[in-house]
Amino acid sequence: MNTQEIIQKTELYILAEFSSEGSGHDWFHINRVRNMALRIGQNEECDLFRIEMAALLHDLDDWKLTDSDSHYPIKAGRWLDKMGVSEEVSSQILRIIEDVSYMGAGTDTPVRSIEASVVQDADRLDAIGALGIARTFAYGGHKNRLIYDPSIPPVMHNDFQSYKASTAPTINHFYEKLLLLKDRMNTQTARIIAQERHQFMQDYLTRFFEEWEATK
Repeated sequence: MNTQEIIQKTELYILAEFSSEGSGHDWFHINRVRNMALRIGQNEECDLFRIEMAALLHDLDDWKLTDSDSHYPIKAGRWLDKMGVSEEVSSQILRIIEDVSYMGAGTDTPVRSIEASVVQDADRLDAIGALGIARTFAYGGHKNRLIYDPSIPPVMHNDFQSYKASTAPTINHFYEKLLLLKDRMNTQTARIIAQERHQFMQDYLTRFFEEWEATK
């Protein structure tokens, strides 16, 4: 198969896998990440096939959906083998996927290639702004979490296990992750896009607390 055929088959596979996913990690999220990654990638010296494949497969083994402690993308690797992707290219795509995840406010998430920088930025951009707000509350509802509880302060998790184990209210997630992402973008394109999305979240939170305190 040529690269376009592999991409088309992968798209159909992921569409089937995530069409009814309700936590904010659905097919539409994956497709947005793919499109944003390609947009960012156009401004970088990188391999767009690796970027597109990693973006399409990046949530297939996500710990938030599998409840696994492993960060190795096993299902993604099996799919790449099935598609006949060479071992060299497959290993590069899998490394990109491994580099995407956020592990907690106090945990570094370094990238090992420009392709990983691009896909990580695209995924993080979809976690902020108007879409990020919608996805955050979708995930909170999916996990049966409170919207907000003033008695539970945000925690800057210093390791992945404490971040993963958190059951804090959804509003805390803005302070524990979303508002931190603007300064963790890798590419100039993503930094520019993140500025406006970050401001939108800040404005939303200002209004949220005004309404919470019944001052608006």
